[in-house]
Amino acid sequence: MNQTTSSPLQRGFWEATGGRRGIGAWIFSTDHKRIGLLYFYSTLLFFCVGALLGLALRLELFSPGADFFTPQQYNALFTLHGVVMIFLFIIPGIPAAFGNLVMPIQIGAEDVAFPRLNLLSWWLYAIGAILALTSLFTAGGAPDTGWTFYVPFSVRTTTNVSLATVAVFIIGFSGILTGLNFLVTIHRMRAPGMTWWRIPLFTWSLYATAWVQVLATPVLGITVLLIFAERIVGSGLFDPTRGGDPIMYQHLFWIYSHPAVYIMILPGMGVITDIIPVFARKPVFGYKAIAISSLAIAGAGSVVWAHHMTTSGMSDTAVLVFSLLTFLVAIPSAVKVFNWVATLYKGSISLDPPLLFALSFIFLFSIGGLTGLVLGAAATDVHVHDTYFVVGHFHFVMFGGTGFAYIAAMHYWLPKIYGRMYNRKAAVWGWALMTFGFIVLYMSMMIVGMEGMPRRYYDYLPKFTFWNQLSTIGSWILACGLIVIFVNIFRGLFRGKPAGDNPWGGASLEWQTSSPPPLENFDYEPEVTHGPYDFKRGCP
Repeated sequence: MNQTTSSPLQRGFWEATGGRRGIGAWIFSTDHKRIGLLYFYSTLLFFCVGALLGLALRLELFSPGADFFTPQQYNALFTLHGVVMIFLFIIPGIPAAFGNLVMPIQIGAEDVAFPRLNLLSWWLYAIGAILALTSLFTAGGAPDTGWTFYVPFSVRTTTNVSLATVAVFIIGFSGILTGLNFLVTIHRMRAPGMTWWRIPLFTWSLYATAWVQVLATPVLGITVLLIFAERIVGSGLFDPTRGGDPIMYQHLFWIYSHPAVYIMILPGMGVITDIIPVFARKPVFGYKAIAISSLAIAGAGSVVWAHHMTTSGMSDTAVLVFSLLTFLVAIPSAVKVFNWVATLYKGSISLDPPLLFALSFIFLFSIGGLTGLVLGAAATDVHVHDTYFVVGHFHFVMFGGTGFAYIAAMHYWLPKIYGRMYNRKAAVWGWALMTFGFIVLYMSMMIVGMEGMPRRYYDYLPKFTFWNQLSTIGSWILACGLIVIFVNIFRGLFRGKPAGDNPWGGASLEWQTSSPPPLENFDYEPEVTHGPYDFKRGCP
């Protein structure tokens, strides 16, 4: 095919195969854009797997009694759903996929600081994913502990928890290497004129996230290794019959896993912050406040882990301290929401699909944040702890937040990477179905949780039937929206009309190069003279 504007896939980095053919041009490439696409394809695949598992869970819960699965099978399904969604989609989804695709271009770099280390991080992710899937089919059967691997059950169960913990350990190393790479890249490889206060806020969010990845993820690695040691050699660290303490495991797990919540949500916040000013056609309100709030969330979010443990028997003093810290960590998140709304205020709004998903993010994440305060207050948490209220809250934050931000990023940046545009009307229909289905699905969960239905149960009392059936119907609507979105975007990216170099009229550096970008991102060395949201002064 000749290189014309009618064949944009034949231009840019797509042609640079490194002398390899077929899959080898991808899995051995050190180009950050190809590695970003590897992460994108991988995380999207696991998102679909996790979504299918979630649909299976909701199908079982449509009516009381055992309809499709035994209790053991149900336990394995929700464990697998959690592990796949958390470790294989939500944590790496935006930073590893869109961070690799966009961040080096946003700061005017040719690539990340350590390209081979970047490729190694994807290989580790792929190896960990393969081991996690292998644990489903090897001796003992799929793990049935839940994604938290709580002891003593994770030590005593005969299912294949050991291989699953090894998989999580390897995936954790992938995140550490990605975070280290991003930190060095942002510090050392910015274009001339790209001062700290001219960095796009998506890159700022990745910077804050990278620190959490580097500092907190080793705790997870140590914790899952201790489970492995407990199962293999019987170390007794968490076994109370040998002088161990199962509560200590909860502390170790949540010391990582609560900061991991911000590994999941901070990049999504960065996506939304980059999208809103472009479609409001005005500079972002409170640039420095948003940048500093990202660092504040990363820092404060690392010291509130024990609010997950209010009912575990901690002292009243510890409960009070962690409850207070939980309310304080909400402040920088509230700063972001305020600044997003202030940016939209009196803006010249263009309701394109990326902005629609961003608006859904703000609404759904705000509900998730406010319901999080219910869980942060010890007096109310005692009543709703381990009910479906927690499940609904968690999904409002993680799916309503990170999930919607991931899809917003797809609609915003993928036309730049592929050079083609999807059907905007179909994208709007997909957004409407997805948002409506999401609210029906997870709001019903919170209501039935307030009525007392415990989570992780495959059966329930007849009085909970209505809300469970409504929740399941919501999952079907949500699934229809996802199908419309994915079919539309991939059909557009491979068969759509040329998108142009700057389809949204953005002012940050990624919109000042060709679509798709060349191998080294720019045909010239960019020099930055103003901020990333200064639309009046033209191209940087």
